[in-house]
Amino acid sequence: MEAKAIAKYIRISPRKVHFICNEIRGKHIDEALSILKFTPKKGARELLAVLESAIANATNNFDLDRDKLYVKDAQATDGPRMKRYRPKAHGSAYPILKRTAHLSVVVSDEK
Repeated sequence: MEAKAIAKYIRISPRKVHFICNEIRGKHIDEALSILKFTPKKGARELLAVLESAIANATNNFDLDRDKLYVKDAQATDGPRMKRYRPKAHGSAYPILKRTAHLSVVVSDEK
């Protein structure tokens, strides 16, 4: 059985969170939680909240045993980009794209 949690429109680049997703994918949830707690990145804090939500969904909604759960999938996909403009020389402007990410974590009790 699987349980899923999603956080949308997180104000961080998906590329920065993708590396942290690779670290926890396939690991037991206790190991994944300790990795995220001691990773000094903003994306780790955001991913930690999503993982805790997925664990809560699994235990409360599906009555899964917390000790048997592992991270089946963790993804950071592109969200919409906020467009900003920076003034440049001679009255021109350059676009700046402030990226957002959608984070999803799937936990499961079966390998």
